[in-house]
Parts: sequence; C-alpha cells; structure tokens
Amino acid sequence: MSAHAEAHGPPAAHQSSRVDARTLGMFLFIASEIMLFGSFFTAYFFVRVAAGTPWPTPPYELPVFVAGINTIILVTSSFTMHWALQSIKRGNRSGLQAGLTLTFLLGLTFLLTQLLEYSRVGFAPYTDAFGTVFFCLTGLHGAHVFVGLTLLLAATIRSYRGHYSPEEHLGVEIPGIYWHFVDVMWIVVYTTVYIL
Repeated sequence: MSAHAEAHGPPAAHQSSRVDARTLGMFLFIASEIMLFGSFFTAYFFVRVAAGTPWPTPPYELPVFVAGINTIILVTSSFTMHWALQSIKRGNRSGLQAGLTLTFLLGLTFLLTQLLEYSRVGFAPYTDAFGTVFFCLTGLHGAHVFVGLTLLLAATIRSYRGHYSPEEHLGVEIPGIYWHFVDVMWIVVYTTVYIL
C-alpha cells in the first residue's frame, strides 16, 4: 500500500495570509455583525432624524446614569480580558484564570443590569417607534453579550483544566477579539441611544 493510500483526511489547507484562518474568520464574522448593527442604526436614523420622533418619547426617560455605570463595567471587562490574554502569553496561568473569571462576571453583571433596566423603563417594544428602536438596538447588543458570555464561559472552564499555554492560546484570543467588539459596539450604542 502506498503512502498516499494511507493518508487520512484532506491535505493541509494552503494559507496565504499571515493571520491564522480562525482569527481571520472571527474578523470576517465581526465585519458581518457591523453590517447588521448598521441596519439597526439606519432604522434609528430614520425614526429619530428623518421622522423627527422625540427621543425619548415623553413622558418616558432613559436611565442614562445606570447605563453609564453599565458602560464602565463593560469597558473594565475589556481590560480584564486583555490581562487574561497577556497572562497566558507569559505563561501565567493564575492571571489567565483570574482575568477570564473577572471578565465573565463583569459581562454577566452588565447583562443582568440591562435586563433589570428593561423591567423599569416603563415602555415596551410595541409602545411606539422609539420603544421599538430602543429595544432592538440594545437587545441586539444584549444578544451579542450573551454569545460573548457563552464563549467566555467555555474559555474559562478550559483555563481551569489547563488547556492553554504560551504557544497555544487561540481559545482565549478569539473570544477576546469578539468581546472587545461587543464592548466597542456598546460604546457606540450607549452614545447614540442614551447621550445624543
């Protein structure tokens, strides 16, 4: 039997990019997500600017202060995510575990606070165009936070099982890229929806 007949599976894929294919895949996925958010921001623009809908519609008020605190929580989680990745690159397993655990807990706090905010705002997605756009934009972001938390939970569990090393840490890096995207997108949503 020849060597070719004994080979299992397809040959290794040719990689012309200097970026790992899995990392590139995450960047392309994020590009598609930016387009998705763009469509929701277009709806926001038409409701608020083109149609001249009051923002927020009286008598409702947006909890700007609570959302601001939530923004600080989420931005802080980007720093703990960065700390986790830099820790494993240096072989610091306890720093990795602490960073991932803190990132997960901060993200969970953000999401639970947002759900609590939903229960207290006094309007619903079906109230009017303002309510629809508000819940669509913040809810879309909340769904992304949930996905990010799922990725973080998997990475955190794996970190406690000793799956990462300074040479093999894509399982931390790729969820980290996604998490930073979620954080940056929240800053845009917060500024647009709550501040402007």
